[in-house]
Amino acid sequence: MIKTQGSIIAPKVRPNRLIKVLKGAKDGPTVVFFGGVHGNEPAGVQAIEKVLGGLQQEQGNIFGTVYGIAGNLAALELGVRYRTEDLNRIWQQERIEEIKSQDASKPHHEAQELREIYGQLQLILNTHQPPFYFIDIHTTSSPTSPFIVMNDSLLNRRFTNHYPLPKVLGIEEYLHGALLSYINELGYVSFGFESGQHNDPKAVEHTVHFMKFSLGLVGSLQVDKVWLAKERMALQKTSAIPTTFFEITYEHHINQADKFKMLPGYVNFQTVVRGDEIAIYNGSTIKAKKRNRLFMPLYQKQGSEGFYFIRPIPPFFLWLSKQLRKYNFDHMLTWLPGISWKDRTKRGLLINTKVARFMAKSFFHLLGYRVRSKGKHQLLLRSREAASKDAQYPNRW
Repeated sequence: MIKTQGSIIAPKVRPNRLIKVLKGAKDGPTVVFFGGVHGNEPAGVQAIEKVLGGLQQEQGNIFGTVYGIAGNLAALELGVRYRTEDLNRIWQQERIEEIKSQDASKPHHEAQELREIYGQLQLILNTHQPPFYFIDIHTTSSPTSPFIVMNDSLLNRRFTNHYPLPKVLGIEEYLHGALLSYINELGYVSFGFESGQHNDPKAVEHTVHFMKFSLGLVGSLQVDKVWLAKERMALQKTSAIPTTFFEITYEHHINQADKFKMLPGYVNFQTVVRGDEIAIYNGSTIKAKKRNRLFMPLYQKQGSEGFYFIRPIPPFFLWLSKQLRKYNFDHMLTWLPGISWKDRTKRGLLINTKVARFMAKSFFHLLGYRVRSKGKHQLLLRSREAASKDAQYPNRW
């Protein structure tokens, strides 16, 4: 059905903002693939061109609309992660409003990129019909099996559970201002797909399988179960990691003045044990304090996250968190001293850590809450469950 050619990645590309747009002859979902939000990650752009280009002659078999959108155009042309600041760290509502109010003729580079992507996003949401699916395609600086990374909402979990890939939850607690976090807060299915290492041709091949399976899964392509099962198997073969859910437990953050160097040889999802030397940080060696699974070790100059630790989530706790959220257990917490709603939307909790010190952060994770900011004696936790537009995704998948 979809014809593709070779997979040699050009390290520098200059796509149009709209890589491809396919409008089906029949009603259906609206699917948006982003590629190149980081300019040193061209695999997503190339895969979008291949898959959607191969479908252009078969739009009669397409339901709804499929978009391919390029992210940081100027950075993609230079082959760098970003020019002024990371485009995937400035999607906070306050920052968006600030950029919108600025003189459009004199913004810095990433502000202009955000302005254009934001305008396209609003156009899609205002002119197309649900259900909406937003998928951001990335690659990593270290060798990796493909995986999915996402904000922890039941809507995201329910959809991504159909992918035979490892899924990593909780990135929003550590990584603020990501494009897909912003979209997820609007209530839509949105998540990231990490397809492989930068400039590895296999990253393009992995993304092609991922996109084909995704389009069949949501109903954008008119395919039978045999075709879908075949693509699912092809996608499953791209990953050597168990298809379970993981959660992030630690981030080694890097400030601009810090000197950080990841020691060579580490790969994503690798297990480290107590005493293993991991990185050099401001002249000192970082050693593992206990057995852990390493996640996204940084092997590039730009970036503020040196590495993460993750751990698998037992199925019982996935089930328990689903039940607690289903019955709005978080509403009962506000009866306790030291816990209150942030505002009337009931999407955020304020925790007085002097009063509610008995409440562990991991318990709030079960309820879908992640720390968004910290004060001396106060935590602000946010959940995306209240915003999820579940009614737009009935009886799907």
